[in-house]
Amino acid sequence: MRDTLISRAALRTRDVLGSFPGTAWLIGGEEAAASHTLRQGLLASLMIMVGSWGVGWLAMTPSSVLAVHPLLLPLRTTTAGVITCAVLLSLGAMLLVRSWLRLSQRVGGWHEGATSTIRRAVLMWGAPLLFTVPIFSRDVYSYLAQGRVLHAGLNPYESGVSELPGWFMEGADGLWAESPSPYGPLFLLVAQLIWFLSGGVPEVSVMLFRLLSVAGVAMMLLVVPRLARAFGSQPAWALWLCVLNPLSLLVFLPAAHNDALMIGLLLLGMWCALRRRRLGAVLLITAAVAVKPIAITVLPFAVLLTLKNPTRIVGDYRARLREWVLAGLLAAGLLVGAGVLLGVGLGWITAALGAGSAIAPVAPVGLLGTGLGLVAAVAWGADPQQTASWIYTGARVVSAAVLAWILLRRRLGNPVLWAGVGLIVVVLSSTVVQPWYLLWILPLFAVVHVHRGRALVLVSLLITVLVLISLVGQLSVAQWIDTTVVQTVAAGVATVYLVYLLVFDPNTTELFDMRRPSQIWNAAVGWTGLGQLTRSPAPVPAEPRLEGSERSSRPDLPAPADAPDRPEGAR
Repeated sequence: MRDTLISRAALRTRDVLGSFPGTAWLIGGEEAAASHTLRQGLLASLMIMVGSWGVGWLAMTPSSVLAVHPLLLPLRTTTAGVITCAVLLSLGAMLLVRSWLRLSQRVGGWHEGATSTIRRAVLMWGAPLLFTVPIFSRDVYSYLAQGRVLHAGLNPYESGVSELPGWFMEGADGLWAESPSPYGPLFLLVAQLIWFLSGGVPEVSVMLFRLLSVAGVAMMLLVVPRLARAFGSQPAWALWLCVLNPLSLLVFLPAAHNDALMIGLLLLGMWCALRRRRLGAVLLITAAVAVKPIAITVLPFAVLLTLKNPTRIVGDYRARLREWVLAGLLAAGLLVGAGVLLGVGLGWITAALGAGSAIAPVAPVGLLGTGLGLVAAVAWGADPQQTASWIYTGARVVSAAVLAWILLRRRLGNPVLWAGVGLIVVVLSSTVVQPWYLLWILPLFAVVHVHRGRALVLVSLLITVLVLISLVGQLSVAQWIDTTVVQTVAAGVATVYLVYLLVFDPNTTELFDMRRPSQIWNAAVGWTGLGQLTRSPAPVPAEPRLEGSERSSRPDLPAPADAPDRPEGAR
């Protein structure tokens, strides 16, 4: 802890508020008591909920229940109301970040009892977020519009949402006006069903899409601890990092992104593969591909979990090929059949390859293609778009070659871990990288190893910054109110709070100590350097345990968030 005037003042204030009956329930308490932090996270979610009512995204259709609701109009149409809601949203988001960090300290160790605490936190903090106006992203309205396109008898892989009358009033981002859908046929079928069931009422549609996300989160809460136990990681730590982090909560619930459903299906498919239930595994992972095609990257890794001693695969190319052929044929048959039944054919494959083409290519590969295209245009008069297209195609070819190399290595190691590496390769080769792509990757690393040191600090910082930038950059403000002013106020409040967490908070500053080396922990090998990613944990039993863990009482388990011993008085 940095002994500064602000830090000492924060400690004194905490002591005073912790002894005052009116605030003791929220502030203070024993350091090992998670209840106070759980309540603080709940308060943060409530602040986000109320803040979203003033600056969240609303559809302006005549059927909208909230667009002209008398209780929301003062929050959305006046400068004071909008700024107040923007500040509440920023403060709530940063308090949620702090509650997430503090809970890692207060659970008292990543033992089995902590798992139930993390699950309870997900429920407490997530419940109010179900009643927000969409924030962070308005893609949920694009989901609805693309379901309406399919319902109208059009092909969403050929027709943009602008084919629909009044599409702009329904809240969909103009980026999707002429763009094909980047989602799989199963998700479009579900989106069509939601359009039909909701009768076009946007608020009902949003809640139904959120129920899909809740199903995905429920699958993660069920499967992540089981995979972590099987591979030698810590269930509570994996849940804390993958499901409870603020980026996950905001993307999965208020934004109602279909990423939650895709990730849940993927992890459940991996668990089935680990139990050697081949058919169930392929069906579940194929369903994930039919939600978001990026999940196809994980399929060839996941099916290898059905092999004997899957975390110690050495050679045995015949067995690998057998699993790939069987899974590939079944998945291809299901996906082609789904496209034919929907009447969209194989258009979703080409649409998936061009996913994000409507968005400015701001990822490294996208910027490289744009830059080289401009250079080629100036130097040789070449078509800049064609040059950029060659760069993008080259990046995809390189990523495919790297994936093939990983899959064909003689000593593959843990397939789940290398599926995460494969996803990183694919993301880095994309022309667009969105904040929520991180959520695809985190579970695949967390269920194999516990991380500490600089690696965990950087991931925590990245999650915090992505939350801050995405919320501030996605405020819905009426055209007669200066958006720049509102965003500046919100960003200023969030930045001040972030600096406090990093530099002055007597409890959280130690969690951002970059001096400690990056390390990973696994029950089979203990703590090792981060470069030991290829080292496999102990063989996974054919029938992994579903409940309990003898490792929960072992003395070599990692401490919460790798927090060092704190000086006397730091609570």
